Amino acid sequence: MIPQLLRRAGAFRWYWVGQTVSLFGDQITYVAVPLVAVLYLHASPAEMGYLVAAAWLPYLLFALQAGALVDRYGHRRLIMIGADLGRALLLLTVPAAAALHHLALLQLYAVIFLSGTLSTFFNVSMATLFVSMLEREDYLHGQSLLNGSRAFSFVGGPAVAGALVQAFSGPVALVVDAFSFLVSALCLWRIKPVEPAIGERGPGHFLEGVRFIARSPVMRGSLAATTTINLFQLSYSALAVLYVVRYLHIGPGLLGAILSGGAVGGLLGSVLAGRLGRRLGVGPAYTLGCLIFTAPLVLTPLAGGPQVLVVAMLLGAALGSSLGVMVLDINVGAIFAALIPNTLRSRVSGAYTVVNYGVRPVGSVLGGLAASFFGVRPTLFVVTIAAMAGVLFLLPSPIPRMRELPEPAAVTP
Repeated sequence: MIPQLLRRAGAFRWYWVGQTVSLFGDQITYVAVPLVAVLYLHASPAEMGYLVAAAWLPYLLFALQAGALVDRYGHRRLIMIGADLGRALLLLTVPAAAALHHLALLQLYAVIFLSGTLSTFFNVSMATLFVSMLEREDYLHGQSLLNGSRAFSFVGGPAVAGALVQAFSGPVALVVDAFSFLVSALCLWRIKPVEPAIGERGPGHFLEGVRFIARSPVMRGSLAATTTINLFQLSYSALAVLYVVRYLHIGPGLLGAILSGGAVGGLLGSVLAGRLGRRLGVGPAYTLGCLIFTAPLVLTPLAGGPQVLVVAMLLGAALGSSLGVMVLDINVGAIFAALIPNTLRSRVSGAYTVVNYGVRPVGSVLGGLAASFFGVRPTLFVVTIAAMAGVLFLLPSPIPRMRELPEPAAVTP
């Protein structure tokens, strides 16, 4: 089905190619930026928390407005192209400043914050563009392809990033991600999908996405679960690189190799997610994915002993977590694509994002501050266990009993 989908859906094929390249570049940045902060700018645990917060704060500040603006004015593809070009230019300022010996944490914060702002507009536009290129019966296959590319980027990106940082420098590695954004922009420029009509500009336009989530038990349960997971998973992410490098004495090259090896679980998850969704039902598969995503992370603070054992435990954490997040994201992506009406899609995405992503800077700062007071390892234990508890919010909702994709929800005044 997937090869047939790529053959018959030409616009989606180009979109998938661009996203595959861009996602690979993103993984290089996700590894290179923390390494720049730790190894070259000597960031403290609290400063690492602020750095991660800078990436996610724009979703809290701008996602709701971005969704409303995109649904009101349309032109999603052009917005996404502009976001790609802007992010490429921002990333290139980091190696430029490093070459002039003027790179500082403040600039890194600014680049990450502004890039996150552009990503906010890109992401709320993406959901509508996705359904513009595919039929309903292809949603699960399309999500599998996009998330399979994401899993592939997890395999290759961190290893390349670690090698680039080890051989050259972190700032040089960011040039690769800047180039990937240019490729994504070019692929988006080649396609001309027919986008849904923009919504009516009546009273309440701005908050209609919030009202849709409040009325839908599926959206409410999912938002509570993923928000809890993201809050504490970002506390973990803010500390993980620092803990592994500074306390477990894993070098950048080996760290990249561990993350790449662990990402094989994501490739497996991208293959299994659709099958689990069809066999167990999309809702039970999504619920299972939430648990598999979070539970293996506890292996990171448990890691100790000989280096071979430490590496094995870190690899296990990365393998299990990357498998779980693919099962989670592919099934919930298909559920949302089927459930949310086209005229509300960007507003619902923005409203969902402002909470789901908005807690991420809170989580990262919380993790950094908690580690400063209580230590990095104890904090990692607490936040990984708390992330696992997020799945409990799905249990009272219809999601664990959802076998098939839901019908589109009615738009009520």
